[in-house]
Amino acid sequence: MKIAPLAEVKDKLSAYVSDVQKSPVVITKNGKPVALLTGITEDDDIDSLLLAYNPRFLEILREARARVQKTGGIKQKDFWKQMAQRRQAARK
Repeated sequence: MKIAPLAEVKDKLSAYVSDVQKSPVVITKNGKPVALLTGITEDDDIDSLLLAYNPRFLEILREARARVQKTGGIKQKDFWKQMAQRRQAARK
């Protein structure tokens, strides 16, 4: 992993974009880390990154975890049965 000041990254952005395909770059401002520049190698990477920082998605996950802790959740076979029923209903 490389660490670089913001001013240098701004001046040489194209070079850093090439470099991040090999290893992420921590960008600093006044000596403190402020951002991470990372490469995206697959289309799924961008989806994962966007979800990881999406406040609404994170809230949905927190609510789901709380619900599972409270109710104990459902068995895996029951979950897949419900998914099959929903797919079947959606086709109609």
